[in-house]
Amino acid sequence: MENSKKNIFWNIKGDIFGGITAGVIALPLALAFGVASGAGAAAGLYGAIFLGFFAALFGGTPTQVSGPTGPMTVVIAGIIATHPNNIQAVFLTIILAGLFQILFGLFKLGNLIKYVPYPVISGFMSGIGMIIIILQLNPLLGLPSNGSIINSLKETITSLQNTNLHSLLLGAITLAIVFFMPKKWQRFVPAPLTALVIVTILSIVLGFNVQTISDIPASLPSLSLPMVSWDVLKTLIPIALTLSILGCVDSLLTSLVADSVTKTKHKSNKEIIGQGIGNIVAGLFGGIAGAGATMRTVVNIKAGGRTRISGIVHSLFLLVILIGAAPLAQNIPSAVLAGILIKVGVDIVDYKFLKVLRNSPKRDLAVMVWVFFVTVFYDLIFAVATGIVLSSILFAISVAQQFNIEINDTHKIEDTDDDSVETKSKYAIRTLDIQGVLFFGSSSQFLSTIDDVLETKYLIINCQNVLNLDISASFALEDMIARTKDKDTEVLLVVNNEKITNKLEQLGVLNVLGDKNVFYSKEEAVNYAEQHL
Repeated sequence: MENSKKNIFWNIKGDIFGGITAGVIALPLALAFGVASGAGAAAGLYGAIFLGFFAALFGGTPTQVSGPTGPMTVVIAGIIATHPNNIQAVFLTIILAGLFQILFGLFKLGNLIKYVPYPVISGFMSGIGMIIIILQLNPLLGLPSNGSIINSLKETITSLQNTNLHSLLLGAITLAIVFFMPKKWQRFVPAPLTALVIVTILSIVLGFNVQTISDIPASLPSLSLPMVSWDVLKTLIPIALTLSILGCVDSLLTSLVADSVTKTKHKSNKEIIGQGIGNIVAGLFGGIAGAGATMRTVVNIKAGGRTRISGIVHSLFLLVILIGAAPLAQNIPSAVLAGILIKVGVDIVDYKFLKVLRNSPKRDLAVMVWVFFVTVFYDLIFAVATGIVLSSILFAISVAQQFNIEINDTHKIEDTDDDSVETKSKYAIRTLDIQGVLFFGSSSQFLSTIDDVLETKYLIINCQNVLNLDISASFALEDMIARTKDKDTEVLLVVNNEKITNKLEQLGVLNVLGDKNVFYSKEEAVNYAEQHL
């Protein structure tokens, strides 16, 4: 009993320390993501507080810390750019995204996220990282942020000519700290917070005239239900769906990381329901959307966090900072937050895939490159959707190429020692041996063999080595049976896979064939044909 109490004490102590440590890291990131989104630093902080609290309370990954993330911030920035004078539309989109996430969880769709191909995730994350880096170049130079990637690249020369040297200096110092601060020092104070404090103080002491973030109210905002017209609402629904899917993917990837570190198993559907509740509350209180944050989650775990208490403590810590130190935020230079976000963008890039780029399969490389460029230069959800479709098509082609049908020469060979079924029966019996997956991609290849086997009495279709088949293949098999019947050819089907047999029975294929023509081994089918020849 005493040991049990001691363990509980140490667990709570670890959760508190882990939550505070994660909160320290979350503070500068929340401010930075809020500014980058266009909703303001306060919105970033509100999002971290409300989402972090409710996702921890209701989610399915005990050690996960949630808050604004790079991918979600990019989408929010796009919404604000599309509706520049309608902040109500922005927060209503966040609420709708949370509702979609709850529906995904209730309908058990969380398990499907793991089927998103890795090249799609890699291209998307690297694209998001590149977007963040490009969009922070102007604030790093002391200029207003440009929400468009294309315009940011077009105006590069102009931006360099109008650089605020003080901002550039502060940004450079920030980059030096977040990239090169020794890891042993970061055990005590994280690099982003170190940069935030040191460079802000330096800017004040030297009296630099640089752009800073706006005032943050030293209290929580009031509850407000955003209202928009029906015409606007119709345009927000697909964007909210994009945001919700992205949040699910982002969160569940972080959950997998947490599982690997803690040797536990998260609950996918419960997790995205928790994320949905958190995003709804964040939207109602003027906070930007977010998701499970990998870096904050790992830091929480390493600092001792083991239960959902740690995520709740993280949010309460940020709340205390908001109430006690919000007025000080007006002195933080935008260049400092830009430097912190550039480091975030660099970290998001998927170096794991880049390291094996030259040796990766061409189809995976094609998908990754496609998703990367579409993400950066066109649209996030279109990139993911087309990436999944492209990956599926290329995979189907690959599987179809592995599909194999073996038919012996249809012409009788004289004076040969060949003892095959075809030769011995003088081609009155022919075998069709199939290997691989029989599906829509290989059905046409399957049907094209009919003309080669019609001039026979018995046709044995051997499916013992068929791994699976879909409805297209089932109907192709039914078509082959019907066409051979017209030529007085009797089809004998060999199948020893119970799953495939049940599928053929449910689709009515076995009824067309007849029970007496279904065998569980090729030898049985051959013996039957020889006896009735």
